[in-house]
Amino acid sequence: MPHALIVDDDVGFQLGLAEAIRQEGFTTATAATLKEARGAIASGEPDVLFIDLKLPDGNGLELLKDTNGLAQTVLITGQASVQTAVEALRLGVTDYLTKPVDFARVKVVLTNVARTQELKQEIGSLRGELRKLGRFGPLIGTSAPMQKVYDLLGKAGPTEATVLITGETGTGKELVAQTVHQLSRRSREPFLPLNCGAVSPTLIESELFGHERGSFTGADRVHKGYFERANRGTLLLDEVTETPIELQVKLLRVLETGTVMRVGGTEPIKVNVRVIASTNRRPEEAVAGGKLREDLLYRLNVFPIHLPTLWERRDDVELLAEHFLDLLNKQEKTSKQFTRAALERLRTHRWPGNVRELKNTLQRAYILAEQDIGVDALPLGVSEESPGSSLMMKVGTTIADAERRLILATLEHFEGDKKKAADSLKISLKTLYNRLSAYKG
Repeated sequence: MPHALIVDDDVGFQLGLAEAIRQEGFTTATAATLKEARGAIASGEPDVLFIDLKLPDGNGLELLKDTNGLAQTVLITGQASVQTAVEALRLGVTDYLTKPVDFARVKVVLTNVARTQELKQEIGSLRGELRKLGRFGPLIGTSAPMQKVYDLLGKAGPTEATVLITGETGTGKELVAQTVHQLSRRSREPFLPLNCGAVSPTLIESELFGHERGSFTGADRVHKGYFERANRGTLLLDEVTETPIELQVKLLRVLETGTVMRVGGTEPIKVNVRVIASTNRRPEEAVAGGKLREDLLYRLNVFPIHLPTLWERRDDVELLAEHFLDLLNKQEKTSKQFTRAALERLRTHRWPGNVRELKNTLQRAYILAEQDIGVDALPLGVSEESPGSSLMMKVGTTIADAERRLILATLEHFEGDKKKAADSLKISLKTLYNRLSAYKG
């Protein structure tokens, strides 16, 4: 049953409004002061809040800070003015009534509140159904490890907590950050990702905080940084451990004060940004290795979410593979399918590059296959007879491509242990590193 809180120091008005609200199927509570109202909100946030503008101990609009924006708020005042109405709406008031109150209008407000609650329940139910089918926002998977991730996202999303997402490269950290944003009250505001490792150390301060015109050579205009552009929304600091250590002090200050200072600027700029950070390193190891300040880690790691590798969630491989193939079929207007053997082989592959590697592998397999995507269409290492025991390739494969396939398949066989792979291939560790570096390029 929806709940309403009435905050007004006129006891007679309180009783009359409470009775009208109860007749519409709401439970009610009353308060005469800000202090009493805050106590009532602390014991259980209402679905709708009716507040008088002038209370004995302050302005009723101050209560908007206590409701986290979840309750619909109706301002009631006997001193109506355009300025008051505009200010109330700007602060987040959803409706505005003047005394004496038209109870027919109150009924309309309550109907809207009830319908909103029904929609939330419907959305929650639909989300539960989608989750059973392996969908949670842009994320895909029904495995137990992913269900745990979904539970964490459901808890973290609606809050303002800073989230730290950890996991290997290719596990989907940016998609998880997008999901946190979509589940938050900031979902209609900007979501901006910044890869801290992809920006030159000399430019990252300007990218984060902006710069003033003339602050350095080439600064011919004012530049707003990511924090300013993400104002009221969410900023993802991807690979945050790659941020220059000397800049991390300034980043910590922004997180603590909610203000940024542009390069070359003299005045702090207030920003309202939810920060999500991600890294493929173990945060504690990054601190120990001098890549991440310990105090910054404490500030970022308010709500940690760790993503499983694809091998740890290998029950999702078939679902992911079918999803990526569906996207390709829709894009190209085709109807290609996997053979059972190909799906089984995909599931038993270790996928050191995780979901990203799976997606790229399937794109190539889609191009190679005429109709059915069989084991022979799966490139490099995915087409072994048993995991890591043999390697199949077509006659006519170039020496360079054969060498590449052999090296990567051997590395996979030894589960990423480069020393064992180099010894097995009878090459030096330096040569192996040089080959792997060239393949990344």
